Amino acid sequence: MQSAYVNWGSSRIKLTWKKEMALPEYHLMSSAHGFCFHERKLLMVYLDDRGWDFPGGHLEKDESPEECLYLGCLEIDHHENPVWDNNSPYPKVGYQVFYKMKINNFYPFKGDHESSLRKLINPDEVATYYKSWHELYQTILDEAMVGS
Repeated sequence: MQSAYVNWGSSRIKLTWKKEMALPEYHLMSSAHGFCFHERKLLMVYLDDRGWDFPGGHLEKDESPEECLYLGCLEIDHHENPVWDNNSPYPKVGYQVFYKMKINNFYPFKGDHESSLRKLINPDEVATYYKSWHELYQTILDEAMVGS
């Protein structure tokens, strides 16, 4: 396991990559993300409210992640976060799940919801696009690159 502390807004959060962890219980999953590849290029999407990111997002009610492409979980631990309280929309210890996907076909992209652009980049350039890139994301990307 590898851990890191990051600042998310005004909060300091402990993140732990758990590659071998089984899929967490649904109520503990706050979001799902994918490292999506096409000819060894990584897909990035531009989110209107925060810039370039990898595809994914919060799980909606009755939405479940696909287990067949599951890479592992990033544990989000708020125990040392002084701004977290019982009214938070997230559990005190929650998980972001990550997947690896191969893109076979591109379909028309309207960009009329939360994201306005998409592009394929060299995975070595991801830190220049993603504002909050850190070593745990790099570990997850490295895992996803195996066999891509």
